[in-house]
Amino acid sequence: SPGALPSFSILELRSVTRPGPSLPLQIPDALLMERDKRARWQGIPVLLKRLYESSHPNSDMTQIHSFVKELSSLLSMEAMSIVTEERKTPQESTFPNTYTFDLFGGVDLLVEILMRPTLTTQKDVPKMSDDLVKDCLSVLYNCCICTDGVTKSLASRDDFILFLFTLMSNKKTFLQTATLIEDILGVRKEMIQLEDIPNLAGLVQSFNQQQLANFCRILSVTISEPDVGVDDKHTLLARNAQQRANAGPSRAEVNQVALLNIPGFVERLCKLATRKVSEASGTSSFLQELEDWHTWLDNALVLDALMQIASDEAEQSSTESSDESSLAASPLGHRLPQSMKIVHEIMYKVEVLYVLCVMLMGRQRNQVHRMLAEFRLIPGLNNLFDKLIWRKNTSSHVLHGQNQNCDCSPEISFKIQFLRLLQSFSDHHENKYLLLNSQELNELSAISLKANIPEVEALVNTDRNLVCDGKKGLLTRLISVMKKEPAESSFRFWQARAVESFLRGATSYADQVFLLKRGLLEHILFCIIDSGCKSHDVLQSYFDLLGELMKFNLDAFKRFNKYVNTDEKFQIFFNQINSSLVDSNMLVRCIVLTLDRFESQTEDMRVVEVLSECCLLSYMARVENRLSFLFRLINIINVQTLTQENVSCLNTSLVVLMLARRRGKLPFYLNALREKEYAEKYPGGLLNNFHNLLRFWQHHYLNKDKDSTCLENSSCIPFTYWKETVAVLLGSDRTCPYAIASYIDEAYMDLDRDF
Repeated sequence: SPGALPSFSILELRSVTRPGPSLPLQIPDALLMERDKRARWQGIPVLLKRLYESSHPNSDMTQIHSFVKELSSLLSMEAMSIVTEERKTPQESTFPNTYTFDLFGGVDLLVEILMRPTLTTQKDVPKMSDDLVKDCLSVLYNCCICTDGVTKSLASRDDFILFLFTLMSNKKTFLQTATLIEDILGVRKEMIQLEDIPNLAGLVQSFNQQQLANFCRILSVTISEPDVGVDDKHTLLARNAQQRANAGPSRAEVNQVALLNIPGFVERLCKLATRKVSEASGTSSFLQELEDWHTWLDNALVLDALMQIASDEAEQSSTESSDESSLAASPLGHRLPQSMKIVHEIMYKVEVLYVLCVMLMGRQRNQVHRMLAEFRLIPGLNNLFDKLIWRKNTSSHVLHGQNQNCDCSPEISFKIQFLRLLQSFSDHHENKYLLLNSQELNELSAISLKANIPEVEALVNTDRNLVCDGKKGLLTRLISVMKKEPAESSFRFWQARAVESFLRGATSYADQVFLLKRGLLEHILFCIIDSGCKSHDVLQSYFDLLGELMKFNLDAFKRFNKYVNTDEKFQIFFNQINSSLVDSNMLVRCIVLTLDRFESQTEDMRVVEVLSECCLLSYMARVENRLSFLFRLINIINVQTLTQENVSCLNTSLVVLMLARRRGKLPFYLNALREKEYAEKYPGGLLNNFHNLLRFWQHHYLNKDKDSTCLENSSCIPFTYWKETVAVLLGSDRTCPYAIASYIDEAYMDLDRDF
């Protein structure tokens, strides 16, 4: 190894000296120089010794800067290689200079030099120049990306992290500071408290729009809940245990509140999210240039360094600076490829939309919603849709091969973040109608009038001054691009999720018809039946959307029957449903609920006609088919494997049994479960499992913090009836025909298993 010593090892060296900034002082010059030649230390220990000796409260900053510059030149090439070659595992042998710098206390020394002015009580201490601060920060960043452990070491120092935030108030050191903070917070185990940052509100208000966008990259780490126990794939048992352990608001939630309390913060984010990229010459080759620049531009550091040059030139040319100015306004703007301006603006918007999206999903959701509506976020995004968000080019939004699960392209990340924001914005919230324009709102009113049903209250209450303008609203634009999306596109999942969220909540006939008139049902059926779609995620999103679109809607079932007009098509459709009930059970629930409602409306001849002609309803009307679904829904889950993703299977099985209970058929269904167990020579297997699942259901859904309105809205069954049915099924009286316990023989009973 280039760092090896011929006569004693690094470990031996450290064992006889005291690590830290003063380490080189403890070793005589002669020994340092002798070993330097053999170990190829490039004179770094000697330089650090000189730097340490010259750095004290009244030291000559010019001399300090010269040493830092010299050290920086020795380390920068190693850092550049990791940035350009994307090496993932820094090793001592790969970056000997950076390793040596850290080994001899260089990192600790630079931290001490940077923080010294804040630690001394002395007056008239020489001021560090901006350039010296920048060079110190750059060296520290180089060490973070090249030497394993440096980032973690810095991340453990709260005092240094809070000090770094104070450096962000200086425009000239902002970029280097932001980059280093982002790296440090990325490895920190404990989330920082934004309230601990000195004068947080003043700091954020001092940022221009470009700085605020960069600051959002840092904020994303401070307002997002840690992944553990939050992801769909973590069990509900683990999530519930974690929530019990952390009863109060989490640090992420406290940080969200701190940001919301900063005057003008959300308004400025909305302006950033919706500002336009100034048009420049050469627009015809935007996308080709984007492909050429793409791999280099993915590195945010390089992009921002380029932007720093642009803003420096702008500063020199004019003393005036506009908060809203973007890259195109600077003197360098006309010399940069237009695609670079677009990609940089897109990268900003990704971070801003992410922050807004997280806040929309937090405890302050209603407050955030009011602000986003007031500051016209949705109309602003609608105006950007064709020219920036979904420009007419397919090559950049179809993922291939190794990028299939990677959001590395700025354009791809931007589109996905935009769709996630729409999903969060619409989901179970009356503000969803802001996604339409005035003409489309009038169309919804006309649909309700024609059907002789009252308008939805949320529609009536929508402020027409805050809705989309232009020929199409955002929802309509989204459906248009959704229908043109290539079969292999990764966006199909996110598009379907965003549209489905508009339909979620209490079923609205007018909303469904509005989307049916735009050919959405036929498009979904084409994707499920005719496109050869194999992706479980995409199929699940389409089944969920189809369920919301068709629920209780006669027109939708007629359209379904018209499209699925052969036995072959029907068989393909059901094969897709049966391929994964976890993915398709929400559609199964929709069909069961709709069948139950239609069967109670047989005085209406239109309903009778659909019941007799629709292949989907005829299939579900056969009790053996409903029982088949029930068996499988109960069989594919247990308490230990329940997640946010598959808990819907439990709720769908409950819907089947609640409807059976309403019609006095519950004992028949429970007995069928018992007979199924014996037929498969596994007595007690299904019913014991279901009993445990229902016990967990009570534990999970009867929690005072749990919002039960989603279950009630999606099924149109009062939550009190859900609770009663579960209680009846869990009854301990073995003579009761509605209790699960009555159908399990004593020898096979296992009802009180500990979760």
